[in-house]
Amino acid sequence: MATISFFEKIKKGLTKTREVLTTDLNDLFSKKVIDKELFDKLEELLISADMGPQFTYDLIDDVKKRVSRHDLQNAGQIKKIMQERMIAILQKIDKPLIIPKGRPFIILTIGVNGSGKTTTIGKLANSLKSNGHEVMLVAADTFRAAAVEQLEVWGTRVGAPVIKHKTNADPAAVVFDAMAKIKAGFAGVVVVDTAGRLHTRVNLMEELKKIKRIINKEMPEMSPEILLILDATTGQNAVVQAKTFKEEIGATGIVLTKLDGTSKGGVVVRIASELALPVRYIGVGEGLDDLRVFDSVDFTNALLVS
Repeated sequence: MATISFFEKIKKGLTKTREVLTTDLNDLFSKKVIDKELFDKLEELLISADMGPQFTYDLIDDVKKRVSRHDLQNAGQIKKIMQERMIAILQKIDKPLIIPKGRPFIILTIGVNGSGKTTTIGKLANSLKSNGHEVMLVAADTFRAAAVEQLEVWGTRVGAPVIKHKTNADPAAVVFDAMAKIKAGFAGVVVVDTAGRLHTRVNLMEELKKIKRIINKEMPEMSPEILLILDATTGQNAVVQAKTFKEEIGATGIVLTKLDGTSKGGVVVRIASELALPVRYIGVGEGLDDLRVFDSVDFTNALLVS
């Protein structure tokens, strides 16, 4: 029963993208003839869902070759080919975050302003606590008092202590204190909240690098998960952000938020094909349990299967 509700939750969360794709695809594939007009409309549809030019080109090229070999009898079969290609791409980034119990694990969250970072941290902390992990939150967004307060609200809600300093303190100093807690015996998951920043702001990116250096210096035996929080509603801009954060900070995984609020859920495919960064979680709603581990088969089924 839990599996059904899990799938239905994802399906509901992807409603906007699903409606664009399935409604238009079904209309398109109801045609009997596979011709240039069909290809043109299919290209427009996939680009509008932000699946990216490379996926779109490869899919259409594949279909054209199959048509020339007489492997396709009708347009409806294209949908199955599309799903198979999506799964093949998405399985490469279908790598859940494995967090061992009983020993420290560090998650550094990064992302631009408004990506839903602090809320995602709260949901992630709740999920971790539900799975039996100890959790500590670190308020390294010291520039906004509201950010610290928001994190403290989440900490109280899920039962996780919060490490904080005064407003405008050095974020790296807060992280240093958190590392001291690990050295003193804390054996759970340390989740670090950082200030939202535009990927184009060099000084703020340097600050993130400093935080990363502190973690590496104090805990050289650990490789922190650097979790990039991306807002799915920004579509291709999310891909641009991800490229920069991967190159500059060394992001190791992605959380794609606000999938329930966009018709551009196909951006997951583009992220997978262009960045090869694991998508650890997807956000499909406002509820506490609406942060879900990404699963490529569930995702494509929720998107394309009636």
